[in-house]
Amino acid sequence: MAESSRALVRHGSILSLLTLGSRVLGLVREMTKASLLGTSALSDAFSVAFMIPNLFRRLFAEGSIAAAFIPTFKEYLPEGDQKKIREFLSATLTLLTFFVSLAVATGILLTPRIIPFFGLEEAEEAVFLTRLMFPFLALISLAAFFQGILNSVYVFTPSGLAPILLNLATILCAWGLSPFTENPARAMAAGILLGGFLEALIQFPFVLKKGFRFFFTGLGRAIKNPGTRKIVRLIGPTIVGMAAYQLNDLVSTVLAGNAGEGVVSSLQYSLRIQELILGVFAVSIGTVLLPDLAEYAKSSRWELYNDRLRSAINIIALITIPVSFFSLAQGEILIRLLFQSRSFDETSVTLTREAFTFHMPGLFFIALNRILAPAFYAQSDSKSPTLAGIVSFGANIALAAFLSGPLRGAGIALALTLASAVNTVLLLVFLRRNPRISLGPTIRSILGYALKLVLFSGMAAFAVIRINPLFMSLFAGRGRLISYGLPLLITALIFGAAGTLLLLITGDKQIRSIGRMLHRKREPS
Repeated sequence: MAESSRALVRHGSILSLLTLGSRVLGLVREMTKASLLGTSALSDAFSVAFMIPNLFRRLFAEGSIAAAFIPTFKEYLPEGDQKKIREFLSATLTLLTFFVSLAVATGILLTPRIIPFFGLEEAEEAVFLTRLMFPFLALISLAAFFQGILNSVYVFTPSGLAPILLNLATILCAWGLSPFTENPARAMAAGILLGGFLEALIQFPFVLKKGFRFFFTGLGRAIKNPGTRKIVRLIGPTIVGMAAYQLNDLVSTVLAGNAGEGVVSSLQYSLRIQELILGVFAVSIGTVLLPDLAEYAKSSRWELYNDRLRSAINIIALITIPVSFFSLAQGEILIRLLFQSRSFDETSVTLTREAFTFHMPGLFFIALNRILAPAFYAQSDSKSPTLAGIVSFGANIALAAFLSGPLRGAGIALALTLASAVNTVLLLVFLRRNPRISLGPTIRSILGYALKLVLFSGMAAFAVIRINPLFMSLFAGRGRLISYGLPLLITALIFGAAGTLLLLITGDKQIRSIGRMLHRKREPS
């Protein structure tokens, strides 16, 4: 397992570094939004407008590529038949373009009928912004197609660079175009469109460099291609599951929009911090994990499959559980440091902190789900995660509807956390159906390791809570960056040192494996 952990960390390190840059810039993007819009009605309008095309993006792009395209494309590569590969890629591009174009046109047409459900004060502006950003779906779907090709041949750097360009474009347009637009939200929307174009553009030369060529073909010919037919078979249940998951977001946002001004935006700010961690580690490890698991499943090397999956889960636990405890201990300071500004006032801080407090306990489960899903996709099984997604969707909507009344945004955040835990349990139960996957040791490993991390993280968090007032009083009144940033940095170092020491004392295999890998990197070759 130690060797598997080192390999997974090594393969994911470059992508994690790029994703870290992307997520940090994504956070800067939210900080820009907080500064320009706060938790105002206009901020809610932008959040809803961007959420709607994003919903379809995950259907046509991310979920489809991971669940169906990569495992199917991997079957073509060993044969090396360039004609078959070209025909398959051309057919896939044609089908993707047709359905995405249809979705964009339909979305633009129906937007005025959808927006009223959200109960927004700035409903007319939300309609305009949604229509403006809907073409982003087409651009990002093309980018996802290129990413799927590159990831299938273990090229991850361009897909790590792409979202960096999206965030940069949005930030620069927000500040640069705001003086020339009716409001800052429109400037940010223009940046989203530009960023989507750049995401596709940056990856295309790398696809050509790898020797892949494709073109548009007839729709009938595309449908008859054996590869696309397999994708459709795989993607059918996946789209149902992804639709349930995205409908989950949609209904939650409707509930948030009707819970009061600023609730939609506060949930988005809270989720942005959570996604910073998820994007750096869970998504990066899941992206690197899928091609390996697909290869091991296809060649029936189940021992390697089990080893790689178990290592990935333990690494995720090592990261997310301590981060969750520290974030809960220092949540308000983190929010004030990142977002408090001219438009992000005390009401905004309170709303975001309430959501954040209930979002963070779900971090481990959400991250684990993003690791477990590729374990099914690698076996060309998209039905199991689909069913799990539908059940967790139902749980989330029921809980959110029940809790949003008394708890507002905090209740919606708690519902997501509980539903994510339900999804994790179901995925583990479904994974157990495959007798070739040794799930018993995996579950025991998860539970034992998670309990140890909870104990150690709780001890380290208690120490941080006790000493935090000292540092807050020491740096008070010196500007936002120093008053909140330095106490946060110092307590993070103390928390990390205490946790690492406890793990080393108990002989933790994961931390020792990572330590040995880093030590070898420092040695001269």
